[in-house]
Amino acid sequence: MKRFRVILAAMIAVAGFSFISCDKEKDESNNYTRYQDAVDSQIKNDKKNDKVILLVAFGSTWQQAFNAFDATKAAYQKAFPGYDIYVSYSSAICINRAAAGEHKNEGAEVRNYYAPNFWLHGFGSAQYKEIVVQSLQVIPGEEFTRVINYIKDFANNSLGDIDDEYLSKVTIKLGLPLLAEEKDVKKVAKTINDLYKSVAAEGVVAFMGHGNPDSYDTYKANVRYNELEEELQKYSPNYFVGTVDAPENYKVQVLERMKEAGITKGKVYLHPLMSIAGDHAHNDMGGDDGEDMKPADYEYNDEGEIEDLSWKCYFSQNGYTCNESTLIMKGLLEVEAIRNVWVEHTKAAETLEDYYHSMFPED
Repeated sequence: MKRFRVILAAMIAVAGFSFISCDKEKDESNNYTRYQDAVDSQIKNDKKNDKVILLVAFGSTWQQAFNAFDATKAAYQKAFPGYDIYVSYSSAICINRAAAGEHKNEGAEVRNYYAPNFWLHGFGSAQYKEIVVQSLQVIPGEEFTRVINYIKDFANNSLGDIDDEYLSKVTIKLGLPLLAEEKDVKKVAKTINDLYKSVAAEGVVAFMGHGNPDSYDTYKANVRYNELEEELQKYSPNYFVGTVDAPENYKVQVLERMKEAGITKGKVYLHPLMSIAGDHAHNDMGGDDGEDMKPADYEYNDEGEIEDLSWKCYFSQNGYTCNESTLIMKGLLEVEAIRNVWVEHTKAAETLEDYYHSMFPED
């Protein structure tokens, strides 16, 4: 009897889980339809041309980021008058939090940014003749790979509800990230120095990029940060480039390189090397996390990084002048000269003839 009760309890638990799972699947299905309907409606109302550009960012929930995306969209409308322009997020977390108004108590708007798959499907339904997807990523890493996969799924009609004849004729192009190639590194380095050479004359200018963990370092893109630092230091030895996530290039390694260069005191200006100034810029770079720590109390993780300690606090605690006055809280899309590099990449966007092998060549 006891065994029977255990089995019965297990069956009820499984049944209950099934009902919950079905309800969850139903909710997800309803959300999918709702999101697609919203995108389709916007395209129907706004469509003016037969060519379209989709700007794909990772995403953010800060008003400063929203403003940067608005300015970028306006710049694209000016640069590409024959195209409709839309902005998309690739991060589901950012999409959901922006729609929920994560920072509305701080004055941020409630915004709806939908994932690329909804926009691409909507473009197909609207029968656009040319679709250009522009990555707003800084390096061709993990997030850029996700952008490619969205294009691949659309081009391969993964849902099976786009007209195959249309897909055989539509032109699909891809615009590359900011630091896609070495020539981009040189161009961006010159632009940065033109903007900040007077700041670099006063002290260190340390840029904080995102970077990828080793297991996600698609196309070995983390090398772009090293290359950018090398190019910047041709202009001034006070430029440094580190990351949040790339092993061996955290804030700890940036400090080591500064000391090796004989820079043991003075001002440290911090600048995000990201398309927008969002959570990483405001928290990991310029936040107050770990403000009460002392160097003797640091605990290093397996990769040699100190977690829960912002760049601002870290450099301040190690004898440098690094505070609110030395924060340059500006995303790269807010810098017109750098934003123009993305625009040039869109102008040079290439048609994808083979959506799989062209972007994932065999070793």
